[in-house]
Amino acid sequence: MRSYADTIDNLKIGKHTRVLYQGFTGRQATMNAQESLEWGTNIVGGVKPGFEGEHLGLPVLPSVRAAVEKLKPDASAIYVPGNGTVAAMEEAIENEIPLIVAVAEHIPLHDTLRIHEMLRTQSKTRLVGANCPGIINVQGRCRLGFQPLPFFTDGNVGIVAKSGTLSYEAVASTTRAGLGQTYCISMGGDVLAGTNFVEAFQVLVEDEHTEGIIVIGEIGGSAELRAAEWIEDYNRRTANPKPFMALIGGIQAPPGRIMGHAGAWAAPGEATAAQKIKILEDVGVTVVDHPEKFGSGMKRLLNGRSSAGSPGVGRNGAAQRRSYHTVRRRPKAVGPSRSALGQRRTLYIKQSQAFDMLKARGIPTVDSSSKDDQKFLAISIDREARQPCIIASPTTDPSRAFQLSRKFPFAYGSDAPTSPGMLEKVASHLEISPNGQPELVRLIAELADLFVSKEAFVLQTKIVIGDGGSLQVQGAKFGFDDAAFRSSKRQADIHALRDVESEVPEEVDAEKEGMIYVKLGGEGSIGTIVNGAGLAMNTVDALVAQGGHPANFMDTGGKATSETIKAGFRIVTSDPRVKCIFVNIFGGLTLGDMIANGILLAFRDLDLKVPVVVRIRGTRETEGQRLIQESGLKLDAFGRLSNRLDHS
Repeated sequence: MRSYADTIDNLKIGKHTRVLYQGFTGRQATMNAQESLEWGTNIVGGVKPGFEGEHLGLPVLPSVRAAVEKLKPDASAIYVPGNGTVAAMEEAIENEIPLIVAVAEHIPLHDTLRIHEMLRTQSKTRLVGANCPGIINVQGRCRLGFQPLPFFTDGNVGIVAKSGTLSYEAVASTTRAGLGQTYCISMGGDVLAGTNFVEAFQVLVEDEHTEGIIVIGEIGGSAELRAAEWIEDYNRRTANPKPFMALIGGIQAPPGRIMGHAGAWAAPGEATAAQKIKILEDVGVTVVDHPEKFGSGMKRLLNGRSSAGSPGVGRNGAAQRRSYHTVRRRPKAVGPSRSALGQRRTLYIKQSQAFDMLKARGIPTVDSSSKDDQKFLAISIDREARQPCIIASPTTDPSRAFQLSRKFPFAYGSDAPTSPGMLEKVASHLEISPNGQPELVRLIAELADLFVSKEAFVLQTKIVIGDGGSLQVQGAKFGFDDAAFRSSKRQADIHALRDVESEVPEEVDAEKEGMIYVKLGGEGSIGTIVNGAGLAMNTVDALVAQGGHPANFMDTGGKATSETIKAGFRIVTSDPRVKCIFVNIFGGLTLGDMIANGILLAFRDLDLKVPVVVRIRGTRETEGQRLIQESGLKLDAFGRLSNRLDHS
């Protein structure tokens, strides 16, 4: 029986790929299409609902159905604004377009779950995204997305990434090393990825031009673990396998926080960034601590592979580890702090509010705790299955809960969570006797209904079941998808539970400016301002690796402007602990000289007294660095990160 797995070959784009644009006549789509056409992408036309005519010299059709019939597209790039993105994806799936690429951010999680339920039950359409730069084949001059084309050059390295800015850094690094790229495939930073690492690997190892593969991951989910398992098997069964390099962001991410990307959080029982690094290293992947190192490192690995060239080399990964390893020391992740209790992008409510929800549904709650008997039960997301799931552990003991935690996925919107088969599996894993099962199924039913009806992303409970079968909830942590309210004003009653007054002022201020700020605990003295969540995580990790003490994580967004940079300075310097500031900007769509002017403007308007170190890479980096260096202000600008973080 065919399934979504049969669509992996749809990722093999190139000169032959006939590209359709949904939302073709919009400003962003027009600019993007012009660039892609000039680069060589075979765009055959677009869609604008209710309109038929011409745009950029190409046909515009009134519906996807009409476009499919007339233009026979192989792929669709979706540039429909706002809530229309979800409807556009549904229309593309219904009309069986082989590949769809969705670049939009902040798609409500439950809309995405519904999309994945459609994808899971068909075998015609493959999704890349959402919330990602897209997919590009450099050899075939085919771009679906908004990757910065000036950094790409024909070459031999394939890149698969969760982070857009870190993937651009990897592209620039391999270009500077003279290697170039084949494919750059983005998973995106959302909770549910249309295409994951393993699926992308299957394209890259078969591609005749790809000789080495770069993997960029981060906290959240288990995609990196599945990637490690796949790589281990690939190395075992392949003579002279292609080498893999990796970077994992979020080593220093505070527990319980979402670090910019909607998917950059770890569900109960998921591995930390540090654990992911060790697992990848154990299967022979060379892990680096900054994307600048990808170019020179991959060159060494490829040279080693060429000189070896004999069956069996690299089968256990040892050759890769001998060739190149750049992580001098891997610092321990920071512990939880008071600021870790807040949340952005999603909304965690207070335990008392979660208890009120449960009591309103007839579920007994109690504030006292009997930890020896507690079991863990939650409804959340299984990112591998791309479905909601029950998460269960027979203990809440931190030393054992990770190993004993198990996920039970179920179809979105179905009765599966309370089916006899599911109940039997969950009850057995929780070690609950038959007399306690009626109360268990009632709790699962209420949690599943709450999960869907109120668009939650995680509903955690700690439960105790007495000898007579009575059930009590002794702890609860409920998180809801804020995007549902922000995008379409759904779940206003849940959003009203947010207590802004109890949150960190800098985090609330940054949110108003469209940025993500996380105040870090401890003796942090280095303020950070970075464009892109993945790069921001990696910046904090890199500073700690060099002995620094970051005061914050700040993601200004992938399209930072002079205004956002100025606002970033104002917010970061409002923390009295900050003694210096490190600005780390990689300009893909962002121009280096524009950022430099924003920094100079901030200095003049805010009368900054603290020293600032500025790293500008990417588009117009030389012009930006020169503006900083010639300003005469207390600033230092450079491009390479290596050996320069000590300025902070």
